[in-house]
Amino acid sequence: MDDEKLNGHIDDLCNAILRLRTVEQCRAFLEDLCTYKEVEQMAKRIYAAELFLRGDTYNDIIAATELSSATISRVSRALSHGSGGYKSVLGD
Repeated sequence: MDDEKLNGHIDDLCNAILRLRTVEQCRAFLEDLCTYKEVEQMAKRIYAAELFLRGDTYNDIIAATELSSATISRVSRALSHGSGGYKSVLGD
């Protein structure tokens, strides 16, 4: 699939997410779209971002989330140099 077509599908996914109005709808959508493990990993990444914004250390975040140090590092980089996605949903 070419990049332009893929970007259109990503936009479609974003628009689908924006149509969700309740936690129940969102849970049902994620359950249909992703495996449980994928949803779990995304939830842990959001929690790790919250902990970083709160000022917790890498070791504290690893202990709290059980994510790998590589994933924790990726979350940290996204908070520092990413597109602002985490901060847009978590505040700053």
